[in-house]
Amino acid sequence: MNIAKLLPMTAALLFAASAFANDADFVLKNKTGYQIDEVYISLPSSKNWGPDIMGTHSLGDGEKVKITFPHGNGACKFDIKVKYNDGDASEWSAVDLCEYETITLYWDKKAQQTRAVGE
Repeated sequence: MNIAKLLPMTAALLFAASAFANDADFVLKNKTGYQIDEVYISLPSSKNWGPDIMGTHSLGDGEKVKITFPHGNGACKFDIKVKYNDGDASEWSAVDLCEYETITLYWDKKAQQTRAVGE
């Protein structure tokens, strides 16, 4: 292959890799045993959760969904809140979403709380 053709392709691949490293969109996996009806994402400095990202959809136990949301200016840390179909809610503060491609939620029966694990 011609080197002149290889350099632009290599540059494009490096740019794509660096763009992905700053991407805060993620996959949310529900392994809680409960249905999640609402998902909210906000900047840690925000007092407002904004709209429910799930809209009219829900996330059943064992299901996953790609969470895409506006997060301009290279922000990585966000607060996450989920609401279950029974009205209970769980929140996590300042989660570095650029560090993880997937956030899996588990119900910890002993502690009586949901834990979030980044992968």
